[in-house]
Amino acid sequence: MSLPAQMRFVDLPSFGAPEVMVLANGPLPGVRPGEILVKVEAAGVNRPDVAQRNGNYPPPKDASPILGLEIAGEVVAMGEGVSEFGIGDKVCALANGGGYAEFCAVPAGQALRWPKGYDAVKAAALCETFFTVWANLFQMAGLTEGESVLVHGGTSGIGTTAIQLARAFGATVYATAGSKEKCEACEKLGAVRGIDYKSEDFAEVIKAETGGKGVDVVLDMIGAAYFEKNLSVLAKDGCLSIIAFLGGNMAEKVNLSPIMVKRLTVTGSTMRPRTADEKRAIRDDLSGQVWPLLEEGKVAPVIHSVLPFAEVAEAHRLMESSGHIGKIVLRLDC
Repeated sequence: MSLPAQMRFVDLPSFGAPEVMVLANGPLPGVRPGEILVKVEAAGVNRPDVAQRNGNYPPPKDASPILGLEIAGEVVAMGEGVSEFGIGDKVCALANGGGYAEFCAVPAGQALRWPKGYDAVKAAALCETFFTVWANLFQMAGLTEGESVLVHGGTSGIGTTAIQLARAFGATVYATAGSKEKCEACEKLGAVRGIDYKSEDFAEVIKAETGGKGVDVVLDMIGAAYFEKNLSVLAKDGCLSIIAFLGGNMAEKVNLSPIMVKRLTVTGSTMRPRTADEKRAIRDDLSGQVWPLLEEGKVAPVIHSVLPFAEVAEAHRLMESSGHIGKIVLRLDC
């Protein structure tokens, strides 16, 4: 296809509230060796986008400053050395930035073909959450069949993905959420018990549900506010995996003795600064072990809202309200 000289994208002229984002026109991104250029049909909205908009999550120096970390669309150009994709392929990808735009350049090693039967919206709801959950829950925390996991924020994009993947790989899942409706949604996805953190003490519930043993893994996005309780609910040789700090990153006067007494491991990571090789390794695992589950319908993205590209501010307001269950996706053909 003949590429235009200009594209629409979401500009961020200053940090602040959702209203600071404006649609603008600018040149298409260049395509470096090892990259593919994707004509974006849909883009996922994620918490890191909100953090970047607020000035709290700067992009790596070699990444696009444009918001957006996951896309789905059609390959329209390829950089030197790319052989795994061809022009016209439908792909979804974990972007290092630049996803809120009509065209986005991404490393080929961070892209996958759409699962069979998927459209752009469903494909755009995959990469950020699936890469994150796979890396933290399975690669780093080592969750395996027969173990148990507590997923905080069970109805977030990360949470709905973690519940399904953990259940699909034979783990027993518990999840926290902020209402009865959200707890029921967690249970429909495969959690054996949804815990309403607004009216229940999740530590007491986990101890009761597990006969005092605790869980093998906690996947946490709250941070400091839950740190001590998370340690208390872990079983011996358990692992706390921290992926965000929605409840703060400074924990004071915390009893650390459970780490030694129960031989606990505490891990944490962010996806964006990982190397291209690390992201390719995650991509390869997903391609071999998770994409078949998507194609068989055993796992699926939970999509709460699909909004036109021009309503990006409303998408961010919805994300910040935490009123959603699952993913928020922008359509660029609207």
